[in-house]
Order: sequence, then C-alpha cells, then structure tokens
Amino acid sequence: MILMFTDFGGGGPYLGQMRLSIERHAPGIPVVDLMSDLSPLNPRAGAYLLAALSSEIPPGAVLLGVVDPGVGTESRQPVVMRAADRWYVGPGNGLFSIVAQQHPPTKAWRITWRPSRLSDSFHGRDLFAPVAAMLARGDEVPGEPMDVASVGPRDWPDDLAEIIYFDDFGNAMTGVRASTLNARQGLEVHGHSVTPSRTFGEVPPGQGFWYANSCGLVEIAVNQGSAREQFGLRVGDSVQI
Repeated sequence: MILMFTDFGGGGPYLGQMRLSIERHAPGIPVVDLMSDLSPLNPRAGAYLLAALSSEIPPGAVLLGVVDPGVGTESRQPVVMRAADRWYVGPGNGLFSIVAQQHPPTKAWRITWRPSRLSDSFHGRDLFAPVAAMLARGDEVPGEPMDVASVGPRDWPDDLAEIIYFDDFGNAMTGVRASTLNARQGLEVHGHSVTPSRTFGEVPPGQGFWYANSCGLVEIAVNQGSAREQFGLRVGDSVQI
C-alpha cells in the first residue's frame, strides 16, 4: 500500500499524475490519499500532522510525502526513511523529522536513482512516486545510506504549540499532543482563552473550547461555528498553555 500525503489540494492534475506514475511502476498496488490539503509549502506543520497520523499507517506500507518548496534545488536532498516498520519517501526538508524523533531507531537513504524524465518542478511525479512504487513492490532502496539527521532539522520540539492545520469546519489543529496536557488546562490563542471539553455537545453553540481530537492532537473548535473565523486564526499562530 502507498499513502499520499501532500499539499497539492484536491483540484488540478497533480494527484492524478502521481497516481498514474505509481500505476506504471507498480500496477495494482493500492493507493490511499491520506491528506492532500496540508498547509501549503510548510513542511514543519506537515511534520507534526504526519507524526500524529503515523500510527494509522499499516506496517510495511509506504508513505509518499510531498511538501516541497525547495523542489529542484541542490540543497534539498530526496530521501527514503524507514521508521517503525514503515517507509517514508519524499524531500529531506523536515517533513519526516518528527516521525524520526518519535520512532527511533530509524534508517535513512539518499535517493540516487534518477528517471529518464525528471522535471525541475514536479519531483513528486517523476522521482518520489516511482521510488515509492519500487519499495511497495519489494525492491531494494534505490539509494545510499545517510545520517538520519539529514532528513531535516533535528531541533524541532516534540510538541509544537502553534496552529498547524484547519479542516473545512474551521477547527484548528495544533502540533501539541493532547496526552501532554491535563483535562483542566486552559489555552490562549490570538488573545482568546479557551477551556477544555470532551466533545462539541458539552458546550453551548458558539462557544470556543479545545479537545483531544481523533489524531491525539489538541484542537481548538467552536461548537456549531468556525474557530478560524471567530478567533481570527492563521496557520503559525502560537498557542499558550
């Protein structure tokens, strides 16, 4: 199985082209769109979401991650990482850093294989999708071993007290694991205080609160409303605990 984790959005030709590339190299391998609306060009925000979702990835599966503002540049290395019996393929820009920190020991490889066609701006289709297909069909890693620290920054905290993602309801996910807080701690975000609640229905309509979401992250919400609009939030806004 290959799971795609990107900031491409649902429209346009990009996801379809990646699926076609995978099908050419590994016919019949199941492909799942884990997420396609990550915060654009923001591998750090994506790293915390990926870590929260990683336990749902089946052992042996391949995560194809593409949040790649440095695509085509010499400073950004294409990498394969192995962590907790799962494969990760994508840019070495930090997208896999939190998974690496939370699931040692990990191994990493610099991808040295190159296709006959490699566009300057779409390595997701031309490089990462074929490599993900190779791993999914059981091939050897097409690269050379590298230091795991090279998959991206190693000084990012285990928990990020910032907004990292909004769903379509305007709920704001943070990079903080709910298990690190107690059930009575309040939060402040963008000058607004929010108290904890177990579910939406336990607070009146229009009231803001935070809860432990289904991914295990602290999420700020408004019952029957949009936390993004009501509190004027943006990705990157800090959260005070």
